[in-house]
Formats: sequence, structure tokens, C-alpha cells
Amino acid sequence: MNANAKISMDDRASFSITELAEEFGVTARTIRFYEDKGLVHPEREGTTRVYSRSDRARLKIILRGRRLGFSLQDIKKMLDLYSPKGEATEQLTFTLRKCEEQLAKLIEQRQDIDEAIAELEDGIGQLKEHLATSKGSAKDCGRNIA
Repeated sequence: MNANAKISMDDRASFSITELAEEFGVTARTIRFYEDKGLVHPEREGTTRVYSRSDRARLKIILRGRRLGFSLQDIKKMLDLYSPKGEATEQLTFTLRKCEEQLAKLIEQRQDIDEAIAELEDGIGQLKEHLATSKGSAKDCGRNIA
């Protein structure tokens, strides 16, 4: 989506499911799923869903949260704690705690991945070395078996 289209999307008051799906690179089914989970609340015009700016902002937060590995339950709580008229301390405290927990999980996963990569690199090196030193005997074994 180009910058001019993005600006016009930011200025609009309502959006179709197709427009939001295209903007965020998800399927309409994904957006309906988030609706079923109570994360977005579109209005209805007959059978057509009409999403507000608030729904669009919530969808943006949901998708960012999912990319960062948050559960839908945690994302829902973060969104539900928001109050435009009230103090944001509870929401910010909860979000901060969840972010710190997720960061710790990701750091641990990165360490696990780094260890797995090192093991694979070592194993690949050993296999290549074994194959290089046993090429002659491997060919002989192949002839004997056939």
C-alpha cells in the first residue's frame, strides 16, 4: 500500500473487512476469527461488517501482538484494560509485565536455537569429513553389495 493510500485509510471512519484484510495482509477469515474471540466489534449493515477506526487500531495491535508471540488471551486483556477516559496504569503495568515475560522467552528460544545450530554445524562438518575420508571405501562397498 502506498503512502497516499495509507493516509487516506488513517483519515477514514469506517472500513470493510476486505479493506482491512488487504491493508494488514491477512485473510477475512482471520479478522472474523478475531471478531468471534471478542477482540474486534464491527457494526453490521445488514450482513455487511463495518469496522471502525477503533477496530482498525485494535486489529493492528492484535497482529503486532501475535507477531511478538503473545497469546490471544493476553492481547484481549491488554485491549480490554484500555480506557480512553481513565488511568492507563493497570493496562501499562500488565503490558509491561507481559512484554518482559515474552522477551525472556524469546531470549531463551534464541539460546536454544543457537545451540541447535551449533550442533547441526558440528554434525554436518563431521559427516562431510567422514564422507571425504571414506569416498574410496564407500565406492568399494557399493560394488560389493550390488
